[in-house]
Amino acid sequence: MAISQKLLNDGESVVLSMRAHPKVLFGPAVVLVLLVIAAGVIEWFVDVRLVSIIIWAGVVVAAVWWVLGPVVEWFSSVYAITDRRLITRRGIITRKGHDMPLARMSDVAYEFGLIDRMFGCGTLIISDASTYGQIKLHDIPDVEQTQRRLNDLIHDTHRSGGEGV
Repeated sequence: MAISQKLLNDGESVVLSMRAHPKVLFGPAVVLVLLVIAAGVIEWFVDVRLVSIIIWAGVVVAAVWWVLGPVVEWFSSVYAITDRRLITRRGIITRKGHDMPLARMSDVAYEFGLIDRMFGCGTLIISDASTYGQIKLHDIPDVEQTQRRLNDLIHDTHRSGGEGV
C-alpha cells in the first residue's frame, strides 16, 4: 500500500500512507451475491441450456462492471501524507494524481456518519485558498487521528516558513 518512492522528492519522507477503508468493498460484495442469487433463481425457472449460458454470461459481464471495477479502483487508489505535501494517486491504465503542498492547506476537517463511525472511518476534507477550494478523501481509516496528524504537520510547516518539517 505504500506510495512509490519515485514520487518523493529528495529529503521527503512519508508520514502516513493509506487507502480507502475496505468498507467500500461491501457494496460490490452485496451486488455479486445478488447477481448470483438472481441468476440461480432465473435458471431454476427457465430450464433451457442456451438461456442458462446467456444468463451466466450476463452475470459475468455485470460482475466485471459492478464488482471487479470498484475492487480494482479501491486497490489502485492510495493517499500519502509526507512531511511536505498530500499525494493522491489512483487508476491502473489511466493514472490520476493530485499533490497539494502542506503550506497551501488552510483547514483540515472530517465528517462521518453512523455507518462510518461503526467502521472507524470518515471523509477527510482539506481546504486551501485556491480556486479548487477543497479535496475530499472519502472513507479514510482512523479519520480523526489522520486529521490531528495532518494539522500537526501543517502547523509545523507554517511555523518553519513553509519549507516542511
